[in-house]
Amino acid sequence: MQLGLIGLGRMGGNMRERIRSAGHEVVGYDRNPDVSDVASVAELVGKLAAPRVIWTMVPAGEITESTIDQLADLLSPGDMIIDGGNSKFTDDQPRAARLAPKGIGYLDCGVSGGIWGNQNGYALMVGGAAEHVAHCMPIFEALKPAGPYGFVHAGPVGAGHYTKMVHNGIEYGMMQALAEGWELLEASEYVDNVPGAIKSWREGSVVKSWLLDLLDRALDGDPELAKLKGYAEDTGEGRWTVDEAVRLAVPVHVIAASLFARFESRQIDSPAMKAVAALRQQFGGHAVVG
Repeated sequence: MQLGLIGLGRMGGNMRERIRSAGHEVVGYDRNPDVSDVASVAELVGKLAAPRVIWTMVPAGEITESTIDQLADLLSPGDMIIDGGNSKFTDDQPRAARLAPKGIGYLDCGVSGGIWGNQNGYALMVGGAAEHVAHCMPIFEALKPAGPYGFVHAGPVGAGHYTKMVHNGIEYGMMQALAEGWELLEASEYVDNVPGAIKSWREGSVVKSWLLDLLDRALDGDPELAKLKGYAEDTGEGRWTVDEAVRLAVPVHVIAASLFARFESRQIDSPAMKAVAALRQQFGGHAVVG
C-alpha cells in the first residue's frame, strides 16, 4: 500500500521507517530537506496513485489546519486524510465536514509510542467511518505492535483524539505518582539505594510498567537527576481532559492534581505560597523568610 506522510520529526520519521519495513511504500515530506523525500506537498500528492491516503504528523493547531486545507485543494474524491497529531478532538468533526463536499475522507488517529515506537510499535486510537478505517488497516497493522493489542477503532470522527486525550491524562497521573514515590525515597533516611529500589519494582510488582522502566533508565544515567531542572511542560491534553471532566461532572482527582503539579513546576517563587506565608504571619505571628 502507498502512504503519503507529512511531518518527519521524532515520531513521523520513525513511523516512516516502521511502515516501510512492513513492505509498504511511503513518500514523506518535511520542511527539513535533509529528511524529506520530496520538495513539496504538491510533489508528494503527485507521486501517489489514487485513491491516495495521506497521514499528517505535524504540530497541533494552525500548522495542522493549514496542512489539511492545502491537501484539500490538491486531493481528489476518494482520497483520504489521517491526522495523527495531538489535535484537540473538537477540531476533527469541522475538518471532516469541510472535506466531505470534496469527497475526501477523514480519520483522526491518536498515536502513542514516543521515540520507541519504531522498535516496539505504536498504540493507535482511531476515529472515523468504518469503511475508511478498513481501507487504512494495512497501515495501522504495520504501525501497531504484533498481537491483539495496540489498536482500537474508538468510534466516529473525533473519538480517536478523544481517546488519546484521556490516555495522556492518565499518563500525567502515572508519571506524577512515580515521581512522588521517587522523591519520598530520596528524602528518607532509611533507604540508601534509591535507584536499586526503583529497579526492584520492574519485575513481580503491581506497579511494573513501561513508565517505571523509563524512570529506571533515567536513574541509570543520573541517579539523583541532578542534571535536570524540575520543570515540566504540558502539551494540552491534560488540560483538555480536566476540561472534559468538568463538563461531564466526572471526578478526576489524580489527573487534575498532576496537571496542577506541572503548573507549579514552572514557578520559581510561588505567589500562592507567599500569600500563605503572609497569612500565617498575620494571624499567628509566624516567622517568614524574606
